[in-house]
Amino acid sequence: MFKNHPKGLLPAALANMGERFGFYTMMAILTLFLMSKFGLDKTNAGLIYSVFYFSIYILAFVGGLIADKTRNYKGTILVGLIVMALGYLLIAVPTPTPVRNVPLFLTVTCVGLFTIAFGNGLFKGNLQALVGQMYDNEKYEKMRDSGFSLFYMFINVGAIFAPLAAVGMRNGWLSSQGFLYDPDLPELCHGFLRNSLSPEATARFQELAATVSKNGAPTDMTAFADGYLGAFATGFHFAFGIAIFAMLISLVIYLANKRKLPDPRKLTASGATSDPHTVRMAAAEVKKRIWALIAVYAVVIFFWFSFHQNGLTLTFFAKDYTLLKIGSLDLSAEIFQSMNPFFVVFLTPAVLAFFGWMRANGREPSTPAKIAIGMGIAATAYLVMMLGSLNLPSAAEVEAMGGLPDSESVTPFLLIGTYLILTIAELFISPLGISFVSKVAPPQYQGLMQGGWLGATAIGNQLLFIGAVLYQTIPIWLTWGMFVVVCLISMIVMFSMLKWLNRITKQ
Repeated sequence: MFKNHPKGLLPAALANMGERFGFYTMMAILTLFLMSKFGLDKTNAGLIYSVFYFSIYILAFVGGLIADKTRNYKGTILVGLIVMALGYLLIAVPTPTPVRNVPLFLTVTCVGLFTIAFGNGLFKGNLQALVGQMYDNEKYEKMRDSGFSLFYMFINVGAIFAPLAAVGMRNGWLSSQGFLYDPDLPELCHGFLRNSLSPEATARFQELAATVSKNGAPTDMTAFADGYLGAFATGFHFAFGIAIFAMLISLVIYLANKRKLPDPRKLTASGATSDPHTVRMAAAEVKKRIWALIAVYAVVIFFWFSFHQNGLTLTFFAKDYTLLKIGSLDLSAEIFQSMNPFFVVFLTPAVLAFFGWMRANGREPSTPAKIAIGMGIAATAYLVMMLGSLNLPSAAEVEAMGGLPDSESVTPFLLIGTYLILTIAELFISPLGISFVSKVAPPQYQGLMQGGWLGATAIGNQLLFIGAVLYQTIPIWLTWGMFVVVCLISMIVMFSMLKWLNRITKQ
């Protein structure tokens, strides 16, 4: 699989697995943690979620600038790993729940999230820049797209297990405290403590409390609500702690294989004695390439705005509308976040084989064309969600009911199928977009331009909260329809720029 690829590719991917583990832990549980810990509604939890994911990617600009100025990519990456681990430590320490001083403890949580985001900014784009530098040699240039696809596949191995570990830790802690898992109970507990439940929701709260209590139906509902919320949130705190160990494993792998990664301050892979950053293009050529990159950045903003709903509105949908059972197998809302990295790992070889077959027959699309096709595939995923949600009540109606009965919930295969299609779209866009940036970026701006790609992702993530607002204010099928429209418009714009982008890529 790694034949004809640089030796540093696999170590770089393995060193990135800890970051992916933490990323998908957050994607699986962050909004649910904020809602269960602090009693936030979906809109406010979604706003914090979107700002966090915006920060992760926009701070890659800072990390790219630091690495480009110092030319010390490896040192910047190392600091990023350590800072990320410290951030997870800040939010892994359990604090009392229900929270009596919400502003104080929510601030502590947000500081921890910012620390993670800053460490990620130092780490993520710069490691991608090093991978791109491995393919600057003519010996490897033709394998650039497939190299980034392999890199993307292997970094997602850790992501598969992150939601599983988080769910296992949360449910295990709940069980140790005498409770079973139910996705609707945290919100009902907060509503009960605030005395804001409707009579229908109060009846459901009492019914579920009796179901999840391993020691019999509770008689003191206030004590039950306090105890359930405390166990639920503490389990999530411990789940964040698992991410610390994942980061430390990545740190060990990185330090053990650091020498195999390229160093712009030393010899290039071809044996040249000059620093590749001293190879300067004409100002006009630099300008053309930067404008081409900016154009692609502008389009992919809307892909990430749609795709990263998997940790927000799609997670809400899993909790509110989905039957969390397949046969005798019990599921949880968070577990669906394992679907995307699972499909990345197992579909990447098929996608690479497909592109290889097209290349052999002289029919392989250009990288910009693949990105445009990916936008169309993403639109298809949300079309599936739209059709599957046509007869469902609104989120406000479900909240007033205290949750949707199992008899009215949708099959989990709706979400599984959506994640399958979204992952195919991701494989057409994300690794190939990174490859495109590494190919087109002027040599002296590689880190900064990778930061630009991540900055576009940041803007898309900052828009995520719009999905949470739509989810709570309009019919659920129309929420998914908005993402269909956004993805289709982005596909059309990308295709309209194809000739220009292809010309820039070949220069």
